[in-house]
Amino acid sequence: MESKYKSAPEAALKGSLRDFRAPAGPGLISRVAGFYEWQNLRRQHELWPYARSTSTAPKARCEARSDIGQKFSGINFASQDYLSLSSHPAVKQAAIEAIGEYGVHSAGSAALLGNTTNSLRLERALSDFIGGREIVLYPTGWAAGYGSVQGFVRANDHVVMDILAHSCLQEGAKAATQNVHHHGHLNLQALERKLSRIRATDTKNGIMVVTESLFSMHSDTPDLGAMRALCDKYDATLLVDCAHDMGSMGEDGLGHLGLQNMLDAADIIIGSFSKTFGSNGGFIAVRDKATAEYLKYYSATHTFSNALSPVQAATILAALNIVTSGEGRALRRKLMDNILYLRQEMTAAGLEVLGNPSPIVPVSLGLESVGRFASRHLMAMGGIANLVEYPAVPQGGARFRFQVMAAHTHEDIDQVVEILAQAMHDADMEYRLGHEAPHRVSERMEEASSIPAE
Repeated sequence: MESKYKSAPEAALKGSLRDFRAPAGPGLISRVAGFYEWQNLRRQHELWPYARSTSTAPKARCEARSDIGQKFSGINFASQDYLSLSSHPAVKQAAIEAIGEYGVHSAGSAALLGNTTNSLRLERALSDFIGGREIVLYPTGWAAGYGSVQGFVRANDHVVMDILAHSCLQEGAKAATQNVHHHGHLNLQALERKLSRIRATDTKNGIMVVTESLFSMHSDTPDLGAMRALCDKYDATLLVDCAHDMGSMGEDGLGHLGLQNMLDAADIIIGSFSKTFGSNGGFIAVRDKATAEYLKYYSATHTFSNALSPVQAATILAALNIVTSGEGRALRRKLMDNILYLRQEMTAAGLEVLGNPSPIVPVSLGLESVGRFASRHLMAMGGIANLVEYPAVPQGGARFRFQVMAAHTHEDIDQVVEILAQAMHDADMEYRLGHEAPHRVSERMEEASSIPAE
């Protein structure tokens, strides 16, 4: 009898994006071909889960296509729409009205007539939401993160950052200075050692300490009070990126800054509108007008990018009005109920859930090859989640990143957990076809799930 498990060449199961990051050779174009060969080999064996597109709105259930046009549909835990606001009637109506009044384009940098009445209204509303701070808007969250470091840090300054800080923060630091120091993830002792060594030899230049309030691959958070104390001790500036929890967590919607009562602790706050507020865009919040005005003209991604469109600004403002209302509090409670239920049911099914309760629920897969098989099976059975591999996570630490929405139901969760358990069981069996030693996922699944081993 023919096996239901598809064989795949070893080359499609090995390797990572890092292998092709720095290709050698004089031909800048020709030397990238190796990546496409590896990518296409994975694609041919249905092991390339990236660059998928939605065919319907990114709701709790949606239709989608692979990057070669293969149709699939299912329960959607891959989109970032934590409070399910991207399809909220009030948000969609705000977009329609903005188009009628302004058209669709800002038609300029914020420094050169790109602002609109809508963006100015959004700045004021965000300021009220974040304790009266000055707000600088950016066309994307990535641009805000990059510009927050590049805009302030100069060549002789230092950046000390968590090793898992987001790409936009890493790239902003590299663009600003060669003095970039990484410390172990959430390791306060390592952070202090870095600060102490810097100040032992340099008391004249600035230090920016960079962290995130919620790390998106691990669903964990730093001790912001302790970091503030270290910044005070070593005369450093604290930057906190709140992309994933701002608006979606806490009774007041202020995420971990609010939950830890640390809103005033951060010198620089970064936010993204793409996770909770139903739009592209981002912002930087600082303490005073002078700092904000400096950013507007020395932060490259603000000065030299077109401003938020009037439609984006209007939809974000409509979403913010919901976030700060009783409806927003109810949506956050529903979201957290879904988060806790998903984590509970996954654990009961024998799945290893990482981190702390947040809209991001990472599920451990282990080996990249097992993850690639699991992603193929998950999609085929009607579950949609994002596979995360090395180098975005440690080697051998592949995982699914489930992104929870307020609109998910317990029925959605029950079904996706059942699908995921079967997908991981099948992935492990497929892996075992080519390896003598059973993977640890098999042992865990056979003990804790009702799915019979084959």
